[in-house]
Amino acid sequence: MKTIRNIFAVCDLEVEYAYHFMEYLNRKKTLPFEIRVFTSREKLCEFARDHRIELLLISDTAMCREVEEQEIGQILILSGGVRDDKLKQYPSIYKYQSSAQVMREVMARYGEEHGTDPVPVQVVKKETEIIGIYSPVGRSMKTTFALTLGQILAKNKAVLYLNLEEYSGFEYLFEHVYEETLSDLLYYLRQGNPNFIIKLNSMIRTISNLDYLPPASSPADIQCTSYEEWVRLLQEIVDTSNYEAVILDIGDGVPRLFRLLDQCTRIYMPVRNDPMSQAKIQQFENLLRMSQGEAVLEKIQKIRLPYHRTTRKGQGYLDDLVWSELGDYVRELLRKGAEMITQEQEEKKKWGWSSLPKSAGS
Repeated sequence: MKTIRNIFAVCDLEVEYAYHFMEYLNRKKTLPFEIRVFTSREKLCEFARDHRIELLLISDTAMCREVEEQEIGQILILSGGVRDDKLKQYPSIYKYQSSAQVMREVMARYGEEHGTDPVPVQVVKKETEIIGIYSPVGRSMKTTFALTLGQILAKNKAVLYLNLEEYSGFEYLFEHVYEETLSDLLYYLRQGNPNFIIKLNSMIRTISNLDYLPPASSPADIQCTSYEEWVRLLQEIVDTSNYEAVILDIGDGVPRLFRLLDQCTRIYMPVRNDPMSQAKIQQFENLLRMSQGEAVLEKIQKIRLPYHRTTRKGQGYLDDLVWSELGDYVRELLRKGAEMITQEQEEKKKWGWSSLPKSAGS
């Protein structure tokens, strides 16, 4: 298994800041770099003499001529606010903002520097599971479940959440206007730019360790994205990142829905017991059978979710999900699922069968 060879170094003389930033970077399992953090310019230079640093983020107080003399691919200045005229040749990033925002700006600057020149990136690869969340039933708490599942899974593994609905409502739920969304990443992918993982990391947002891409703001962006483009997007994520799970929150506006569902390793379908909801589920299942979609039917696990209600928005809304009866339900669901997988693996070993199927694109 190959390790990441491109080195991203951070140097700040303010020890507490460097420590907290390092903590954040250590939680970010998907950065396409080997991370090194320094609180001494002397230690940084000593390291740089024996190792080529691809990207250096250094505070304005730590920058010096000896650092400039090292072999470093790109230097970004971590600025406290007032720009030093001697450092104007280097791009600057404001220091006192969230670590997540700092890293988005770092990745954006790094991507701008390389343009369409491919950046060699090697990642530690693990098998990526594609988890689909879909229901033909309206008001089934599908997205509520997906966000709860994502946050709980993200406590132990690297998880990316993608919302493929025509109306996600995220800007209003999280009270934030996104500068770039899933639509921009799809456009970037269509241009054939080789540095997909750099662009992805410049856009990623994080909620309770769960990474997500801001959803498309227009229904047309979902409806006009072809099945082949969705598959290509998933393939790029599987091939160039080290996410262990990708959660697809799928709406009805996605073209060739059945084929996209077939790309998933497993599918959770929130359902309701009323006659109209049951009729819709029956119609959906009949259509799948008529379309030779038995393989999709086998992957579907129907779930009946406990009712959850909260009036809070933003992080408060998400916290309420994890520690609610719904959160307990999801934890129990995952526990039972893990037990079933373990039993199946033991049976396969007992009879000498092959390993469990790999996820789409693995």
